[in-house]
Amino acid sequence: MSDIKIGIIGGSGLYELEGLTDVRWTRVKTPFGDPSDAYCVGQLGARTVVFLPRHGRGHRLMPSELNFRANIYGLKALGVEWVISISAVGSMREDIRPLDLVIPDQFFDWTRRRPSTFFGDGIVAHVGMADPVCSDLADRLEAAGRATGATVHRGGTYLCIEGPQFSSKAESRIYRQWGVDVIGMTNMPEAKLAREAELCYSTLALATDYDVWHESEESVSVEAVVANLLKNVATAKEVLRNVIPQIGPPRRCGCPMLLRNAVITNPSAFPPRTRKALDLLLGKYFPSRRPSPPHPALSPRGGEDKGEGARNRVRGRRRRGRG
Repeated sequence: MSDIKIGIIGGSGLYELEGLTDVRWTRVKTPFGDPSDAYCVGQLGARTVVFLPRHGRGHRLMPSELNFRANIYGLKALGVEWVISISAVGSMREDIRPLDLVIPDQFFDWTRRRPSTFFGDGIVAHVGMADPVCSDLADRLEAAGRATGATVHRGGTYLCIEGPQFSSKAESRIYRQWGVDVIGMTNMPEAKLAREAELCYSTLALATDYDVWHESEESVSVEAVVANLLKNVATAKEVLRNVIPQIGPPRRCGCPMLLRNAVITNPSAFPPRTRKALDLLLGKYFPSRRPSPPHPALSPRGGEDKGEGARNRVRGRRRRGRG
């Protein structure tokens, strides 16, 4: 297994990634519940790729039903350091046309009932979100996108709504007045949690429609979204095949140290149960007084999805991240 592990979160239409070898589906237990599905772990050249279908295989989960904390925690537990989020979006700008690619650098969280932090229950941390995307990873995504010949828009704001309904025309017009560039339902709080987990995170947004604001284009519908998704997903897979070999250490960005000064709670006041649950995130800053047992997420109890024909077991040896 390579030490370079790259996480791919597949959005609507992207449920698998061809070209991987030594594939196995691995289930991960987390203190925050179950992720959307098992993780598909495989090799793409010299890189280890950890792929998670965000909505589960078969698209079983609505945006508001996603366990974002478990999804990100599971990637971290498997040793992932870079995360590429593939997401279908609506365009809020005339010049971002359906089938264009967008690599946003800002997010506006308009969701209302999603847990958005790993912290709480006695430990408080405030992670900066001024620049929520890893610019180094976004640079590589942009280059890989342009190499496919697709139209790529670098930068912009991704507005995340609760869903699962599409916008009303009134909502769409107001969102446009806010100056957002694309609209979706899944990148928040995903991006916030990736920051707390000190992962390099960037989104590859696939424009499928003009939402419902455009006067000469049809309003967004499932049929239109699916039709353009099939075309977009093929491009996204090509982008991934281009970018994955280009990702690797060292991580010179600030992402690996985002928690260094973020925890405000006095360590002497950490509740033991919460401290144990957050050891994966806090261990390098606040070492446990006692040797920790193998992390349960990586023990044989985590199991593998035998329905996918996997036979290898994940050993109970904890892999420590580089930070």
